[in-house]
Amino acid sequence: FVSFPARSRTVGELLAPTSPFDKKCGRENWTVAFAPDGSYFAWSQGHRIVKLVPWSQCLSNFLLHGAKNVANSVSTRLPRQNSDGAQKNKPCEHIIDCGDIVWSLAFGSSVPEKQSRCVNIEWHRFKFGQDQLLLATGLNNGRIKIWDVYTGKLLLNLMDHTEVVRDLTFAPDGSLILVSASRDKTLRVWDLKDDGNMMKVLRGHQNWVYGCAFSPDSSILCSVGASKAVFLWDMDKYSMIRKLEGHHNDVVACEFSPDGALLATASYDTRVYVWDPHIGVILMEFGHLFPPPTPIFAGGANDRWVRSVSFSHDGLHIASLADDKMVRFWRIDEEYPVQVAPLNNGLCCTFSTDGSVLAAGQDGSVYFWATPRQVSSLQHLCRMAIRRVMPTSQVKNLPIPSKVVEFLCYQI
Repeated sequence: FVSFPARSRTVGELLAPTSPFDKKCGRENWTVAFAPDGSYFAWSQGHRIVKLVPWSQCLSNFLLHGAKNVANSVSTRLPRQNSDGAQKNKPCEHIIDCGDIVWSLAFGSSVPEKQSRCVNIEWHRFKFGQDQLLLATGLNNGRIKIWDVYTGKLLLNLMDHTEVVRDLTFAPDGSLILVSASRDKTLRVWDLKDDGNMMKVLRGHQNWVYGCAFSPDSSILCSVGASKAVFLWDMDKYSMIRKLEGHHNDVVACEFSPDGALLATASYDTRVYVWDPHIGVILMEFGHLFPPPTPIFAGGANDRWVRSVSFSHDGLHIASLADDKMVRFWRIDEEYPVQVAPLNNGLCCTFSTDGSVLAAGQDGSVYFWATPRQVSSLQHLCRMAIRRVMPTSQVKNLPIPSKVVEFLCYQI
């Protein structure tokens, strides 16, 4: 007996304005992102445009006007900048023309105490203070443009990639270290506190790189691409730690759990795997096709390719988006989805900063759903607390009874 998953409750939608047909590029919404502090939401609207909206304003509009919301009508009256400067960082909506098709977005916020990794340069164009919030956009022509979120102004233009910048991720520690993943088969590491200086090229992928993600403590980077392997990198030494083998087709998305103990990867082989990245084992498999395709046909189920995966703030739920017109919410300890929602042509999804909402992008528009709400078990809370500070090997070596060690480990 299998109970059918519940339908997710729609919170709202931001619909792209209908515009004259533009031959140069379509309505692909490849990327959606929430600011680390939850203040802003951004998405690529197609036609080179990125829209930035204050998230709390968005939510109150949803509550006010019901779910439907045309992006252009959201707060058309923008708050006027106050002359006393107290309003300087009052969130404003911005429409940014990036000049080329936008493939990736990432927010980065600065912690002033985190110095630039480049120690020998005294002078910098930018002094990134506490109240700085940046948006990085990865473009079709290989450029990365860095914008000031509060003003909508262009700060930096990073040019080094020779192909599409497919994904971007900032180190969560406030150091403003940015990593870019590109179709030119490389990952590049940039130091924005050093005016966007490129510090390192990570080579290892034999083909296009599709995605990259930092662990919560910024020490490990995961990267995935047009191959079956998942790459893990040591971000202190900029060296490869290991490759995770198990997928049967291209791996297109990856994300760490909030405690850094788990890693979710999505693949065209119709599966999402949850790994223990520290020991390289698969703990859980979420299948999007029943029965699952045999390895020899793993690339054949085009209508079930998984496009995107996101880990919830509670560390208990994962969202996945597949070509079968469904968004699924999974619990990390159950093999069937707990909630589902319909979505045609979905390409990307991400949880809000507080984990209460999932945003998914489709054809220039964004749809929002309420995420499953469950009280975490004592075991899960204990695991999250200890795993934030200890990798698997250290937990296993603790001088405590083996039953307690088991209790604290994510098990297969």
